[in-house]
Amino acid sequence: MDVVSAIENRRSVKRFDPSHSMSREEETRLIQLAMLSPTAFNLQHWRFVVVRDRGLRQKIRAVAWNQAQFTDAAMLVVLCADLRAWARKPERYCINMPPETREKLLPVIRGYYEDNEAVQRDEVMRSCGIAAQTLMLAAQGMGYDSCPMTGFDFEAVARFINLPPDHVITLCVAVGRPLEPARPRGGQLPLDEVMIIDGF
Repeated sequence: MDVVSAIENRRSVKRFDPSHSMSREEETRLIQLAMLSPTAFNLQHWRFVVVRDRGLRQKIRAVAWNQAQFTDAAMLVVLCADLRAWARKPERYCINMPPETREKLLPVIRGYYEDNEAVQRDEVMRSCGIAAQTLMLAAQGMGYDSCPMTGFDFEAVARFINLPPDHVITLCVAVGRPLEPARPRGGQLPLDEVMIIDGF
């Protein structure tokens, strides 16, 4: 499927076929594709928790308004992020860069993030949002549907997955085969309301 078709056809599916399972190869491929998403300074601060354990999925569903996607989708990904990725051996992020570029970049990374918790958090939210969209479009291209979700108790899910204290959960993405077509789009705003030329 071409990219434009994947964008046009991607929908948030609410009812997945619980009998369908994905192969480990398909799961791995989706994460590999999501890992090609851009991040500031190439920090790659996203962490993809693939929840396979059925009991754990049921616990998450119980703190997520009983949404069936959490248990019925073939794949459930909790997108998390390392808030301190910028400080963990940042030379890893520019290993393929020329030495002169690397020498200039490393102090910039520290200067941008150090002592700035708002920037640290904002940046991982942006990165995980991009990665989630990449994951969903890749799933669409592989013949699967998906659903991004934030309707759950973040603190409870963090406990269930043993989230480190310097990480955050950003959202979940369910991937699988739909039981029924997606509902019609709720209604798109007119282009002239959302496309602004040269400022408001």
